[in-house]
Amino acid sequence: MSEISRPHWHSRLERAWQKAPIVWLSGVRRVGKTTLARSLSGITYLNCDLPSTAERMEDPERFYRSLSHPVLVLDEVHQLPDPSRVLKIAADEFPRLKVLATGSSTLAATQKFRDTLTGRKRQVHLVPVLAAELAAFGIVDLERRLLHGGLPGALLAEERDLEFYSEWLDSFFARDIQELFRVEKRTPFLLLVETLLRQSGGLAEVTGLGRAVSLSRPTVMTYLDILQTTHAITVLRPFHDGGRQELLHQPKIYGFDTGFVAWSRGWNELRTEDCGLLWEHLVLETLLAAAEPMKLHFWRDKQQHEVDFVVARSRGQCDAIECKWSARAFDSRGLRAFRDAHPKGRNFLVTPSNTAQVRQVGDLEIVFTGLEELMLCLRQPT
Repeated sequence: MSEISRPHWHSRLERAWQKAPIVWLSGVRRVGKTTLARSLSGITYLNCDLPSTAERMEDPERFYRSLSHPVLVLDEVHQLPDPSRVLKIAADEFPRLKVLATGSSTLAATQKFRDTLTGRKRQVHLVPVLAAELAAFGIVDLERRLLHGGLPGALLAEERDLEFYSEWLDSFFARDIQELFRVEKRTPFLLLVETLLRQSGGLAEVTGLGRAVSLSRPTVMTYLDILQTTHAITVLRPFHDGGRQELLHQPKIYGFDTGFVAWSRGWNELRTEDCGLLWEHLVLETLLAAAEPMKLHFWRDKQQHEVDFVVARSRGQCDAIECKWSARAFDSRGLRAFRDAHPKGRNFLVTPSNTAQVRQVGDLEIVFTGLEELMLCLRQPT
């Protein structure tokens, strides 16, 4: 896997280094952070899980002066006794040195970071393998990506290994949750995770989640914050302007990977409607991987009209994105209701097709497009 080219992520890292000397590369366990880091040229690589690395970093100044490469990778940097001190010295005293620090969660997750490195860092969130990267991984079947998921180990396995997903959850709890957050209730915590995966893409109601897993509402709220911090879920808030007919508060929660959603639902093969749900997840993962952060929402009104994703722009404009496995299944009523309430912006229908075409559907102008073309369109000014 070390020979697989990932130019999108290399470009993301380089763009981040143009803004700050430290890049924090985060993402869930086994998403490929170490392999991506090792694929960079001109690096000194250190595994911070090793005691020998902690010894070498006892005198950071001396170590930095000894480096002969322009890039230092500190893999699992939170394992160091005082990671914020190590990174702060690098940024302040060796500003020409590029540092890539990796971890499964956001930088603020561990109490070891007494300094948040304000102004010295940028963050890059590595998501599972994107649809645009499948050819580089030797995958030609998009449905394989939906069913197996985008963690390289699962995606590249000859056969789908159901134990991979349960074992991953065990490791996730032991290494990420217990180490960083000291969560003691293993069984209800993992039950909540599996419930969220099974209901992924649906509206979330905290009290109902609590009843389903026998946890109090405050505990569920705490666990949801932890799961966001560790990138295990994405929470989307509804888009609205305060209209009485619009959903104002209740969020949607998405699991981090299509393979885990399929596993949690017991899907061993995919029907067309299954592909539609997982395709929506894959579109979201692609939007999250964009070079420039987007203000992502969904939209729904009290008449059950809905738009999958809304990208908020300036001056009241917003892009509406609908996701369909087949364009023939598209129903424009939700998009039309949305535009009655929010008329300014562009409309997109995203399908697995790789061609972009503008079509007039009633009084709506809609761009029918594939994922790669969508991202190009979204980068263009409105």
